[in-house]
Amino acid sequence: MTYVTTQDGAEIFFKDWGPKDAQPIVFHHGWPLSSDDWDSQMLFFLNEGFRVVAHDRRGHGRSSQIGTGHDMDHYASDADAVARHLDLTNAVHIGHSTGGGEVARYVAQYGIPQGRVAKAVLVSAVPPIMAKTDAYPNGLPISVFDGFRDGTAANRAQFFQDVAAGPFYGFNREGVTPQPGVIANWWRQGMMGSAQAHYAGIKAFSETDQTDDLKAMTVPTLVLAGDDDQVVPYHQGAELQARLLPNPTLKIYPGFSHGMLTVNADVINPDLLAFVRG
Repeated sequence: MTYVTTQDGAEIFFKDWGPKDAQPIVFHHGWPLSSDDWDSQMLFFLNEGFRVVAHDRRGHGRSSQIGTGHDMDHYASDADAVARHLDLTNAVHIGHSTGGGEVARYVAQYGIPQGRVAKAVLVSAVPPIMAKTDAYPNGLPISVFDGFRDGTAANRAQFFQDVAAGPFYGFNREGVTPQPGVIANWWRQGMMGSAQAHYAGIKAFSETDQTDDLKAMTVPTLVLAGDDDQVVPYHQGAELQARLLPNPTLKIYPGFSHGMLTVNADVINPDLLAFVRG
């Protein structure tokens, strides 16, 4: 079976490849994508002898389009359901963007208390919080996320095309050649999911304060970001994470975009492997 059913009835699709006795690497995708966004990393680590696991977040990809629970607490609980179903231990959890928030909450509230997690990686991740608050006055104004909501509600297909063809991979930068296949694959993943889940998820990834989650992540944690990330600026994401985490390693890549895991996989994958094996 490639699905697990959660306590509130969501059916979560997952992939589980490689030797069942190998160390698991667990991947958590970003908004509004699916586990397919990790194809490069999953094949890379599979060929290095690891067990690789990834799931589609509720309302995304092949998971059920349930109308409730589109918040960080349920995202983490769903990840826990997959980890318990597969009995994953000594795992390394790697999260990108919204998936980084999911990793932070899962590791802090489930993974460490259950003794299942060895290390974690946050890539271009949203914690501690994206939106401007009294505690984080340098965050982005709520109008930015209202724009995401407007685009998702008005014409999701066109909005997703524009995000993928523009800021997500830095294809809007002078001298950067767009990759049509990458853009089409981003759009395909997004359109597989539920518009309602995507709309509600914007609040989850932008307004959830995960300061306490980061402080509770006592396992070694690698923090990666590009300094040309137009979606989650590294100074309000990666740099703050490194200050709050108990055991961080921070690396910032010059010129890399939010989607660097795809377009710069040749650089990122070996760095991930070195951290996992280190």
